[in-house]
Amino acid sequence: MSLLALQRQMAAAVMAPLTPAGNMRQAGPKGRPMRQYAGEFIKPNDRLTSFERLEIYNRQYWYRILDSFAEDLPGLHAVLGDRKFDAVAKAYLTENPSRSFTLRNLCSRLETWLKKHPRYAGSRQKLALDMVRLEWADIEAFDGEAKAALKQEDLAAADPDALRLTLQPYISLLALQYPVDDLLLAVKDDEDTDFASNAFNERRKRKRVAATARLKPKPIYLAVHRVDYSVYFRRLKREEFEVLTGLRKGKPISRAIDAAFRKSSIPAGERAEYIQDWFHNWSALGWFCRPEQTPAKS
Repeated sequence: MSLLALQRQMAAAVMAPLTPAGNMRQAGPKGRPMRQYAGEFIKPNDRLTSFERLEIYNRQYWYRILDSFAEDLPGLHAVLGDRKFDAVAKAYLTENPSRSFTLRNLCSRLETWLKKHPRYAGSRQKLALDMVRLEWADIEAFDGEAKAALKQEDLAAADPDALRLTLQPYISLLALQYPVDDLLLAVKDDEDTDFASNAFNERRKRKRVAATARLKPKPIYLAVHRVDYSVYFRRLKREEFEVLTGLRKGKPISRAIDAAFRKSSIPAGERAEYIQDWFHNWSALGWFCRPEQTPAKS
């Protein structure tokens, strides 16, 4: 057996879902008995059979990724509750096992998966999707790529009708329906607070989630970014969001602004001041990337 074949055989067994009792399944890949399957590439010792030795790794894998999944998604956990969240975690991770060297990417496909399986969130599907998008954006903002920030001198000779500004890769622009930013911050604050009663903490969390779920959906525009290694949620006006979205799509500044204000209720005489303030704040936060230098042709 080649090393690659051995690795794939081991991975198939280790990533196989556990039984409801938390044990390794008796049936292995393609329905073969797991005890026979394990014996093909793991030797027993004087204390454990091949099956028992493999079961240790099977359990370790699932306990670790389930813990990581829960750590990354406290907001979704609060929205769904223990039972539904546990069902989502096991079903999603069974269909989407870890494929990366880092557990950081574990939830990267969760939004798409949850859209295809709405039954798991039930009546809170829209709220759950908003929360998943926010929590993945939180992960991206924390350690996503950062490029050299744009400087004032980079704009000195630029033509605003042709200039294209690029947003930092770690910034996410979210169009939401529920104030999940406030909810997530409250959930995290509760987790960091040392209450005398965990039951009191859970009751307060459930009340917050229920109150948010009862709200009538309305547009909320959010930028998720970082400053000095800390992640922040910044509420945006619709026009501000549209300008940034246009820039991210590669539109020149003038076209992005025109498109954003096409149906705006902001009086025409006040728009220049808004735009000036927005660009000043975005630049101060380092949201724009420095233009990449094109090598001169010889």
